[in-house]
Amino acid sequence: MNKTLILALVGVLALTATTLVAFHNHSHNIRVDQDPATLFKQFKQTYNKKYADPTFETYRFGVFTQNLEIVKTDSTFGVTQFMDLTPAEFAQQFLTLHEKVNSTEVYRAQGEATEVDWTAKGKVTPVKNQGSCGSCWAFSTIGAVESALLIAGQGEQNTLNLAEQELVDCAKSPKYDSEGCNGGWMVEGFKYIIDNKISQTANYPYTAKDGKCKDTSSFKKFSISKYAEIPQGDCNSLNSALEQGPISVAVDATNFQFYTSGVFKNCKANLNHGVLLVANVDSSLKIKNSWGPSWGEKGFIRLAAGNTCGVCNAASYPIV
Repeated sequence: MNKTLILALVGVLALTATTLVAFHNHSHNIRVDQDPATLFKQFKQTYNKKYADPTFETYRFGVFTQNLEIVKTDSTFGVTQFMDLTPAEFAQQFLTLHEKVNSTEVYRAQGEATEVDWTAKGKVTPVKNQGSCGSCWAFSTIGAVESALLIAGQGEQNTLNLAEQELVDCAKSPKYDSEGCNGGWMVEGFKYIIDNKISQTANYPYTAKDGKCKDTSSFKKFSISKYAEIPQGDCNSLNSALEQGPISVAVDATNFQFYTSGVFKNCKANLNHGVLLVANVDSSLKIKNSWGPSWGEKGFIRLAAGNTCGVCNAASYPIV
């Protein structure tokens, strides 16, 4: 890449990008009115960003500056840990869901749903971080199973920590239609756990990369009996099923890259990310993500009620 061209591009962008943005600092937002260079310095410090050489850092600053223009377009956007990635790079690393519908049981609503918040009930485990591995499907699967077990009286909220890495390493083709860090599907994770049970992270630590499937026969393991899916697009059934426990859902997370807070609706319905629906309150859907607690609202995002981001189009949940 031509260094002179990079520097010229960055100079032009920096002159036009000074704006009022929300700088997301761990678990809270700080309103700042500073130039892009100052924001970039804060960004590097906050998220411990380091680059291979000055030329590459200059390129990343250019990307950061371009993304500031996107941040200005939506009140729920701000500076996140993904600000130095282009939208294409972000999608390649984090939006890797492989959609597949093949259920043995379908849940349909038996009436109008009521509001419920499983985080307030203490039945949602802490937010985790998938890192640069495309394992959102595994975190969505495990989050749903952890909550189902807590609701069934198995384990404690702050100590139950099941092994996403086991799904990444072991729930693979030909038997299970998933590809570890290259993407997968929550239903395939449920199938694996039904067949093999699931270990704890203490015995099978998360590495954020593909590995060889370990022998888990000596580990304590947890089980589910089956899973059910929600009819595609049936938001009433989704909200009704939520009364039983959190639900694995697929969403269009293309614009989640810059989300910091608020009720989000800036999306289409191109399902590319697996997350966990944990609450339906105040005309919004609360979603647990797997990008760490420094993203969004302490690791969560609120979607506008209804089929926002396609949240009602591919949903499933485990049954203990």
